[in-house]
Amino acid sequence: MLDVRAELTATVWKVVAEVGASVAAGDELLILESMKMEIPVTAPEGGTLAEMRVAEGDSVAEGDVLAVVATS
Repeated sequence: MLDVRAELTATVWKVVAEVGASVAAGDELLILESMKMEIPVTAPEGGTLAEMRVAEGDSVAEGDVLAVVATS
């Protein structure tokens, strides 16, 4: 299992991937918004999206776990 963490303090603008979906390294999971900039959050490795721990509109801090990818 791989934790996908926030690299900065932001708001979750859009959740792109669904739990249970197969993802490849670099696939977009969600988009954060900070200071009117959109920051894509991608899967670090291929696998299955096991958990999405945030929802659209949530505020996140640097280091917060946003999602969990089960690697194969």
